Amino acid sequence: MRILIAEDDYVSRKFLYKFLSTFGECDVTVDGMEAIEVFLSALEGGSYYDLICLDIMMPEVDGIKALKTIRLLEEERNLPKEKRCKIIMTTALNDPEGIFKTYELGSEAYAVKPIDTVKLVEVMTKLGLIEE
Repeated sequence: MRILIAEDDYVSRKFLYKFLSTFGECDVTVDGMEAIEVFLSALEGGSYYDLICLDIMMPEVDGIKALKTIRLLEEERNLPKEKRCKIIMTTALNDPEGIFKTYELGSEAYAVKPIDTVKLVEVMTKLGLIEE
């Protein structure tokens, strides 16, 4: 599985990298703009990401704008549904409205920080990314 982690907080980034590397190859970015660039580069190279963990609050381009852009890039390239990445939004905020908006824009799930790894594994299993 190929995983992209977009997280500006060093501790959260290290934690996610260490945890998710047990499930696949991880690339890490520190803001939304870099995440979009890395995603686009992978898309153009034909090596798609299976999972993207996107922090909602990041400098440069936030996670919501990055989510919109990633979904738009997949659409523009007529990427079949099975090739499209699963996106889990991460947030330190308890903002139901903001989280609901991410679903409307195409995310599959969200995780509130600090991330509960048991729940994250459940979500990844539900999304068909890993087997129990």
